[in-house]
Amino acid sequence: MSRLQAPHVAVVGAVLADGTTPQVRPDVTVLVDGATVAGLWFEGDGPDPGELDAALIDGSGSTIVPGMVDSHAHLSMPGGAQWIERGRVDPTDDLLAVGEDNGEAMVRAGIRWARDVGAPRRRVADGGERALSLVLRDRWAGASDRPYVRAAGTWIGLDGSLPPGVAIEVAHGADLVGAVAGQLDDGADLVKLYLDGPDADTAPFSVEEVRAAVALAHQRGARVAAHASVLPGARVGAEAAVDSVEHGFALDADTATTLAHNGVTLVSTLAVLRSWQSFRTTSRIDRFTAEDGIARIAERRERAEDSIRLARDAGVAIAAGSDFGGGSLRANQLAWEVQALVEAGIEPHLALAAATWRGGDLFGDPEAGRLRIGGPAHFSLVHGDPLTDPAALWRVWLTR
Repeated sequence: MSRLQAPHVAVVGAVLADGTTPQVRPDVTVLVDGATVAGLWFEGDGPDPGELDAALIDGSGSTIVPGMVDSHAHLSMPGGAQWIERGRVDPTDDLLAVGEDNGEAMVRAGIRWARDVGAPRRRVADGGERALSLVLRDRWAGASDRPYVRAAGTWIGLDGSLPPGVAIEVAHGADLVGAVAGQLDDGADLVKLYLDGPDADTAPFSVEEVRAAVALAHQRGARVAAHASVLPGARVGAEAAVDSVEHGFALDADTATTLAHNGVTLVSTLAVLRSWQSFRTTSRIDRFTAEDGIARIAERRERAEDSIRLARDAGVAIAAGSDFGGGSLRANQLAWEVQALVEAGIEPHLALAAATWRGGDLFGDPEAGRLRIGGPAHFSLVHGDPLTDPAALWRVWLTR
């Protein structure tokens, strides 16, 4: 067991980066009692470490980072260059085993909260069908070595929007509310609407249809996440006041303003496009290796980075997601998204906030992604300062 997992532990001499200020806070002492932060001191004002009756960890040269929140995850899928096929054809037991690997990898990387925004729907042990996200969420409830989870069921889209067998598909927008009700009846914490349609120039559902789905979800204590990688769907999601627009790779200024006005969070997944670019040399798949595919990805990345800056400038709340599993990243790679945000021009403390407390707000837990007295003792020690070098988030030393 890591020393940081001791029942009573004090970290001394570290700095803190929590996404609330542009610079680290120096000479920090954190005291942990059981599962709770019992003390937090700054500027060397803490008590004599010898008086704390706790295992001491000298954090000199490292940064304390609150437990991170992955706001866009797919727990039961492995990711990689064939992520869609893995979710479609792999056996149920294999996908659940992948989920266990993913949960362990997340915690080791300092990711303690996750929104699962869509999973394959499979026949499970009791003979019925259920989204595997809900199976994993229920299995992990109360498990200290797995993330806390808020889970959607499976994707809800218009016929022809997604590969066959992946989503719950409806033939008409009038059927959307019924499909949402079915997901909530299954026990979903949120519903995932797929707002990219068969026609990239037209949203698959109207503002009124999506607004009715949002009203039902909110009435039943759930939230609505809307996949929108192209502009028409993002515009509909913004105007219908969904809780979050996922990806948002092709915003314009008016849509960004509407997102901000309606309190819609943008969940960024910029690192997915970087991952696709890496497949140029690590796969033989045409969409990543052919010259026209390479050009399309580069163009899409440029547009996505423009979009995230538009959102930032409009005052949109930004949360960070890896899209692992349902996209090409892996479960322990949320740090890549923080790096991608900074490289796109987002201030480092805002990028870190996106992976910590902003994600916690969207998750719906006031303690998620935060480190404070009385809150959960979830944090990591990383080597370096993520506010000047976001790659420090990869260099996890100890995590709790």
